Amino acid sequence: MAQFVDWDLAAATAGALGKSGPRVSYAEAAEAVGDLRRLTDEAAGHVADYTGLRSQVSHPPVRVVDRRDWASTNIAGLREVITPLVSRLSGDKQPGPLTEAVGSRVTGVQAGTVLAYLSGRVLGQYEVFSADPGQLLLVAPNIVEVERKLAADRRDFRLWVCLHEVTHRTQFTAVPWMRAYFLGEVQAFVDASQGGEHLLERLRRGVSTLSDAVKDPESRASVLDIVQTPAQRAVLDRLTALMTLLEGHAEFVMDGVGPQVIPSVEQIRAAFNRRREAGNPLEKVIRRLLGVDVKMRQYAEGRTFVHGVVDRVGMAGFNRVFGSPLTLPRLDELGDPDAWVARVHGPAGATPTVG
Repeated sequence: MAQFVDWDLAAATAGALGKSGPRVSYAEAAEAVGDLRRLTDEAAGHVADYTGLRSQVSHPPVRVVDRRDWASTNIAGLREVITPLVSRLSGDKQPGPLTEAVGSRVTGVQAGTVLAYLSGRVLGQYEVFSADPGQLLLVAPNIVEVERKLAADRRDFRLWVCLHEVTHRTQFTAVPWMRAYFLGEVQAFVDASQGGEHLLERLRRGVSTLSDAVKDPESRASVLDIVQTPAQRAVLDRLTALMTLLEGHAEFVMDGVGPQVIPSVEQIRAAFNRRREAGNPLEKVIRRLLGVDVKMRQYAEGRTFVHGVVDRVGMAGFNRVFGSPLTLPRLDELGDPDAWVARVHGPAGATPTVG
């Protein structure tokens, strides 16, 4: 079978290029791991009480990982998804040995370079590719590093991060169809390509673009160059709407729960927002290419949508968004909560609620 990425080389590259974490003693590291596990459980109770969403599947305990483990887990997840897709697209046709060896190794180094960069910046993630229904990852070195830079209260900052990531876990474990729907849309994106071989080449170019940007902040290419067909753009619109909803919902929950249980939440939010807006020129280029700038807009747009819907129909009414893929907001509805309420609840549902 054709190999799109040399995954072992990607893992080795990510491990070699990844930066070491902040200096901590063994006792400090053990305390951080214990705190994050305990605060994850605390956050789960707060999120369930606030949202009314309850997990319908058993899920493993949170995994508190270092940067290398985070990269390795994501490589394993991507491998689970991409390998069968490449197999189907290529029809299991074997390329020439030189083409496969060189191409997969080049892409492996490039993918490892990108993951090494990200491994030093991600605080947490609900990873859905490698396991069903997914697994919650908290990157302890990054959390400790950021809380130090922000001079934040350790307990408050760690719980703040946990609230966001546990909300994502809740979205996938309280809504049984969510993971299959998301993976199905990824599959639909591939199916919408005009041709397998052409898509594989564009995917390689997308990985190369990201890798080049890590090394060359003057790069002006965009990974969106791989999106070329109208059908792919339609899938991307649906994925964008979904991710905007999920990110905005997590932000809404953080803002709703935070003041009740995190005394310094206002200072944390202000300092963290300043950190998001800052960054050196290289980081700004990477954010643009990786879609992080888009994600920042998703936080704001999604939070505004959730707030608008909850104002109109309450939390239970909002939760109808998770009823089925058909009740998810469309891209144009994210800026018009009334349109979503009218479509899902009917015209009478647009009456504002009190309390």
